[in-house]
Amino acid sequence: MPTQDQETKPSGEWHASPPPFPKDPYSPSRALEDIDGITYALHLFLGSHMVESEAYCREYDPKMERLYTATGFGLIQCVKGLMSFEDEDLVDAIAQVRHGNTIASQHRKRAGSLPTRLAGLVIGALNTSGVGFIKSMTPVERHAELVYAESLFEKALLGIVYSGDWLAFIKEALNMRTTINIYRQLGKYLETADAEAQAKGLGSEDPSIDAHFRSGVYLGVGMSNLILSLMPSKLLTIVELFGYKGDRHLGLAYLQKAGGWSGASDVPAINIEQEGVRRPICDMALLIFHLVLSSFTFEGVDIRMGQKILDYHIQRYPNGVFFLFGQGRLHLCRSQPKAALEYYRKALEAQNQYRNLHHISFWEMAIARLALWEVSESLDCWRTLAAEATWSKATYTYGAAVCLLQLADEKHTAEIAALMGKVPELRQRIAGKSIPIEKFVARKARKFAQQSGRLVLPALEYVYLFFGISRAPRGVLVEKMLPLVAAQLEALDVHAAEPAKYGSGEKKGEEEYWDDRALTLFLKGVCSRYIAYPDPDAVLDPADELAMKEGRADAAKDSQEAFLAIFDLGPKIVYDHYLVYCAHFEYARLLACQGDKANARLHLELVLSGKPLEVNAAGRKGKYSMENAIHIRSHAALEALERNHRL
Repeated sequence: MPTQDQETKPSGEWHASPPPFPKDPYSPSRALEDIDGITYALHLFLGSHMVESEAYCREYDPKMERLYTATGFGLIQCVKGLMSFEDEDLVDAIAQVRHGNTIASQHRKRAGSLPTRLAGLVIGALNTSGVGFIKSMTPVERHAELVYAESLFEKALLGIVYSGDWLAFIKEALNMRTTINIYRQLGKYLETADAEAQAKGLGSEDPSIDAHFRSGVYLGVGMSNLILSLMPSKLLTIVELFGYKGDRHLGLAYLQKAGGWSGASDVPAINIEQEGVRRPICDMALLIFHLVLSSFTFEGVDIRMGQKILDYHIQRYPNGVFFLFGQGRLHLCRSQPKAALEYYRKALEAQNQYRNLHHISFWEMAIARLALWEVSESLDCWRTLAAEATWSKATYTYGAAVCLLQLADEKHTAEIAALMGKVPELRQRIAGKSIPIEKFVARKARKFAQQSGRLVLPALEYVYLFFGISRAPRGVLVEKMLPLVAAQLEALDVHAAEPAKYGSGEKKGEEEYWDDRALTLFLKGVCSRYIAYPDPDAVLDPADELAMKEGRADAAKDSQEAFLAIFDLGPKIVYDHYLVYCAHFEYARLLACQGDKANARLHLELVLSGKPLEVNAAGRKGKYSMENAIHIRSHAALEALERNHRL
């Protein structure tokens, strides 16, 4: 075991002397000698030296014929393509990943002939799949099997994103299936080898298996289990028919193994000298789960674990843009958007080689600014994204439009109309399917036009969808957001006796009135809920904590009354049907915070039932906005409720 000093002091000397470039012609039997080179390239990349990392790979292996260089370079191009979302970068990434996959395939152990494979069904020694087959491989062949699965996964991911049609999605889904099967077999092989080593008294791990291979199996098995556990219940039911199940806690345990992370210690048990090449990627996967996917799920989320990993890597890569993003996201999860903004600024300054990485900062800053209700500053971020970023032009353009609309400056009227007019045309498709948030903003843009250039509390509604209200400091909720909602309710109350005179007037005016009232009540309910019961990971100062306890009963009562009023308004809603389902979801979370598990479960089950909860759903065609996202969050909340986790 490493000493305490080894554990707590991540060395930064990895870049002092890069491994020498190979002089001899490449021999596949010596493929593993290149791991030091690709490890160096990975550290350059994580340290925000992306261009130098690419250049090193090209100089190390000009022909891209080496197992680890070809596939490692393909991974860098994959990340680059997914970040930019530009056709040119995606096409280049697909070509590089395909090439890496071909190189890996050339290094794999050849499966036996058809007669041999048939005989293997009867005679175990001749089996050309499973643990026995992997045992019969050389170390290079085992690494090739691992690398083949990794590049196949990258190829499938890029194919789904780039193609945009269902046929490609099905084809790449089959590649995903092959990847998962390979990881399963490699995981079983590792378990068997370790069990045999333990039986022989050689320790808990087989010493003949190198750390680089181990870290790859941990990454593959961990990610497979995690991805399957995150699938929506309907899709998971289909996947389980093919024998695939995802164990979330097992997946997290595998990913933690690569770095030796545990709940009992703040420092990892595995230091730089002992780690495998994929350890930083395992750690980044854990960060994505705990700090990003935690917005959609509850089970297994551990913000403290995320902080441990970040504390370690920020020492190791003080200028590493990915870990600076992580620090910002950690503070956002803790309802500290002001502190988060500092790290996003540092991430902007950390590198200027990949401009697309700046767009991640601008996105996060746009949300953090709205969580502080700094609408003008958020507008600047949305404008930058709309002008430069390519992931979702519709989303960015709508973000800029609603900020301008919220600022209510008449000089921007023409610009707002122009931006809203563009939104529906900017939508994209992935795997032949529309992106839910883009469908939402397109509907809202059409509603804006139908209502003669008017939307109610558009920026506050928008930031709710990106969890900005749940991450707003208490002072912002009480002093900025809730007063806006109260003022809007007063304006609506003026027309309570004659709703037909509201907005556009006549019949249309009444339709607009009930939709706007439902939205305003919903935002009141959500703001009041987080005033009464802040997010479980929120960090409160002593004054806020005292104020929260003193005002909890009143805030919870206001929240409950708002949600119950929405249930009554359900039949009158014409466009924003999603509000009823979100209200049931948020009311369930309020009830859970108050200890009423039975009724919380009832409301979550209603959301998942598929029944039209707005009672009069005749006006709704097809799905309501954000339906899949609400189902995923409701399913996760129900699961957390059963395990007595805080919502």
